[in-house]
Formats: sequence, structure tokens, C-alpha cells
Amino acid sequence: QVQLVEAGGGLVQAGGSLRLSCAASGRTFNKYAMGWFRQAPGAEREFVAAIGWNNGNTVYRDSVKVRFTISRDNAKNTVYLQMNSLKPEDTAVYYCGAHFRDSLYFNPTTTARLYDSWGQGTQVTVSS
Repeated sequence: QVQLVEAGGGLVQAGGSLRLSCAASGRTFNKYAMGWFRQAPGAEREFVAAIGWNNGNTVYRDSVKVRFTISRDNAKNTVYLQMNSLKPEDTAVYYCGAHFRDSLYFNPTTTARLYDSWGQGTQVTVSS
């Protein structure tokens, strides 16, 4: 398993932007599908975005399409979530996850229970 550390959360006004990062330990980062999930108070954890083996292989929940972009830098063992045009309903704790695929070519994973490792979460608060 990899160890994941998120960063980049904070307080922003509606319409603003934030970039989350998730740094992974280990030497096999390029064999992990990576994803971002979020959990608001009193709600279930929900899928936000996921990325497969390269930056052209991504999936998003409908409500964040166009506004959010997930990307990965395998040289830095890091996955990013660029969030633009933020809305108050984006307020949540954002979690980074890693799903080991034991392959160099793989699709994104959108199901939380398939993920092997999770970060500690980073709070994103969007004020109206």
C-alpha cells in the first residue's frame, strides 16, 4: 500500500479556485489508479474525479465536469485536483485514494470500496 498525504484545502469565496495535491509514497505510483472523493457533514462519501494511467484517461461526477480537472505527475508521485468556479455545495472534506492495478495501462476507478489506500483528508470550504 502507498501512504497518501493531501494538501491545498482552505476557505475560498464562491467562484474562486483551489488546487488540491496528493503525494504518494513508494516506487509503483504509475500502477495506481487515483481518485478524489469528498464527504460533507452528515452525508456519504461521494466520488468526485478519477484518473487512469495517463492524463487523458479521466472521469468526473456530473456536477464538477468542466469546473474540476484531475491530473497526475508520475515523476513526482502526485495527483492533483484543480477546482475552479467553486460553489458552496462543493464544501466538504476531500480525500485522495489509490487503487493498485498491477498494470501500466488501466482505466479510472470510480468505486470507493475498490481503493486500497486513503489520505487523511483536506477541508474545502466555499463561502457564498
